[in-house]
Amino acid sequence: MKLKRSEKDQLVTDLKAQLAANPIVYVTDFTGLAVKAQTDLRRRLRGVGVQYVVVKNTLAERALDATQVAALADHLAGPTAFAMATEPVAGAKVLSAFAKEHESFRVKAALVEGRALTAAEIMRLATLPSRTQLLAELGGVMQAPMAGFAGALNGLLMNMVGALEALRVQRENAA
Repeated sequence: MKLKRSEKDQLVTDLKAQLAANPIVYVTDFTGLAVKAQTDLRRRLRGVGVQYVVVKNTLAERALDATQVAALADHLAGPTAFAMATEPVAGAKVLSAFAKEHESFRVKAALVEGRALTAAEIMRLATLPSRTQLLAELGGVMQAPMAGFAGALNGLLMNMVGALEALRVQRENAA
């Protein structure tokens, strides 16, 4: 399907807006991937808040040049799609799991907050815990000393109650 110049300009403008709104961009190659598998990938990515956009390479180059994201331009060869997110780990987990399930799909590169990542670095990023899990672990670490202090105070109070009870029993036996 041939697009008019105005339609191409609109696509580039939309892609520039999406690239500006999302600090994390994954470049994927979906050569040989069936439509059903692509639909499944889109559903999974949408579930974690990631946008998946298939774009012609020439239009993608124009959008990348306009947004000064030249690091990804080297990876625009063959069928290319962008997965754009605001949080890096969730998208990397979905993409790496999908790449393991489908041999024809691969993640070429990524841009995470201005830094270009290779495919190997993306796979390492996918092994990290999610932001929610990291925050929960941090909360647990911060809460542990307070819980220990509360336990120590509780132990002191229990010792004092035990001593008072022993004193009461001793006085009852003496009387």
